[in-house]
Amino acid sequence: VEESSRGQESINAGVPIMLFITFTLLVIQLKSSSRAFLVVLTGPLGISGVALTLLLFNRPFGFVALLGFIALLGMIMRNSVILIDQIEQGRAAGLKARDAIIHACVSRYRPIILTAAAAVLAMIPLSRSVFWGPMAVAIMGGLIVATALTLLALPAMYAAWFKIDRNTP
Repeated sequence: VEESSRGQESINAGVPIMLFITFTLLVIQLKSSSRAFLVVLTGPLGISGVALTLLLFNRPFGFVALLGFIALLGMIMRNSVILIDQIEQGRAAGLKARDAIIHACVSRYRPIILTAAAAVLAMIPLSRSVFWGPMAVAIMGGLIVATALTLLALPAMYAAWFKIDRNTP
C-alpha cells in the first residue's frame, strides 16, 4: 500500500508537466491550438469503459489500473489526431468541410478499428494476471468504448467546434 501511494504521488506530480508537453506537441503537430484542444477533449471518452470493465471483472482501480488509464489516454488521442489530420487533409484537397469530415470517418474507420482491436486482443493474456490484470482490463474496456465514441462523437464535436453545417465550404 505504501509503495502504491508513493507511485501515485509521483504520477500526480508529473501530470501537469505531462499535460503541458502533450498539449504543446499536439499544437505543433496539428498547427492549431483549437484542434489540439479538441483532441485533448476526447481523452476522457474512455472513462466509462474503464469503470464499467473494472466493475464487471471485479478489478480494483489502483495504481496499475491508473497506469493503464494513462496509456489509454495516449491511444485515444492518437486516434483523434489521425481523424482530425485526415479531415484537414480533405479540406486542403478542396473538399467541403462536411464532406471532408464524412470522408475522413469513412477512410479512417477500418484502420482505427483494426488497431484498437489488435490492442484489445493483445491485452487478453495480461488480463488474467493478478498484478497486470487491472491495467489490461482498463485498457480493453476503455479502448472499446473510446474507439466507438471517437468515431461517432469526434466528427460531431469537430463540426460543432468549427461551426460546420451543410453549406460550409
